[in-house]
Amino acid sequence: MSNFLIFSVVFVVLAVVFVTQCIKVVPQQNAWVVERLGKFHAVLNPGLNIIIPFIDRVAYKHSLKEVPLDTPSQVCITKDNTQLTVDGVLFFQVTDPRRASYGTSNYIIAITQLAQTTLRSVVGRMELDKTFEERDIINRSVVSAIDEAALNWGVKVLRYEIKDLTPPAVILQAMQQQITAEREKRAVVAASEGKKLEQINLATGAREAAIAQSEGEKQAEINKAQGQAAATLAIAQATAEALKMVADATNAPGGMNAANLQVAQRFVESFGELAKAGNTLIVPSNLADISSLVSSAMTIVKGSAPQEGAAARLPAGMGKGLDQR
Repeated sequence: MSNFLIFSVVFVVLAVVFVTQCIKVVPQQNAWVVERLGKFHAVLNPGLNIIIPFIDRVAYKHSLKEVPLDTPSQVCITKDNTQLTVDGVLFFQVTDPRRASYGTSNYIIAITQLAQTTLRSVVGRMELDKTFEERDIINRSVVSAIDEAALNWGVKVLRYEIKDLTPPAVILQAMQQQITAEREKRAVVAASEGKKLEQINLATGAREAAIAQSEGEKQAEINKAQGQAAATLAIAQATAEALKMVADATNAPGGMNAANLQVAQRFVESFGELAKAGNTLIVPSNLADISSLVSSAMTIVKGSAPQEGAAARLPAGMGKGLDQR
C-alpha cells in the first residue's frame, strides 16, 4: 500500500512537470525560438503554446519592441584633421526572431560596432563646421549603412540620433572667439547701416524741404506775375476806356473848346510848378505883363487845329523870351 502511494505521488509529480514543460505562455510583443533536438523547429507567438518536453526546448527569447541602444562615445577625425568626440543613441527592433538567433552570435554588439565604424567613416568625409550643421545627414547615413547589413541579423534599424558632438577645448575656445568676432562684426555693420539710413533720411528730408520751398517760391512768383499782369491789363483797359471817353467827348458839340481849356490850364499849372522847383527861378522876359502870358497860352490853344491833336505848340517868340537866372 505504501509503495502504491509513493508511486502515485511520483506519477503526479511527473505529470505536473510534464504538463509544465508542455505548456508555454509567451507574453505580448515577444517571440520565443524553439529547437527540437538541437535544430530550429518553430517560433512561438504570443499566447498559449504547447511543446514536447525533453525534445523541444526554448533556445532564444526575443523582445519585438523598439529598443534604444546607447552607443559608446568615440573620437572621430574630421576631413580637416580635427578630433571630434561623438556620442549617439541607436533605435532598433527585432523583425525576424530566427535570423536574430542564428544570423549572428550577438546582434546588439554587431550593430553597435557597425554604428561606430560607419559614424567614423561619415564624419571623416566632413569638415568640422559641417558636422554641426548636417547632423541629419550623418544620422541618415548611419541608419542606411547599418540597416543594409542588419537584414541578415533579423534586426531593423529605425533611426540613429547624435546626442553630443564635443571638439577639443582649444577648438571650442577658437570657435567661441570666432562667434564673438562675428557678433561684433554684425553689431558694427548694424550700427553703420543705421547711420547710413539716418544720413539718407536727413538728406531726403532736406531735399524735400528745399523742393517744397522752391515750389512755394515758384508759386508765389507766378501769383505775383499773374497779379501784375492782371493789374496792367486792368490799367490798360481803364486807360483805353478813358481815352475812348475823351475821344467821344471831344467829338461832341463844345468838346474841343473844353479840351483846349483843359490844356491851357495844365500848361499854366506846369509852368508854375517848374518855376518853384529848385533854387533857380525861371521867369519870362515880360514878367510884368502876366496877362500876356495867359494870352499867349490861349493863343496856343486857339491856334491848335482839331486834326493836329490835343498837344499845344509854343509860339516862336516864347522860347526866346525865357531867361534863366
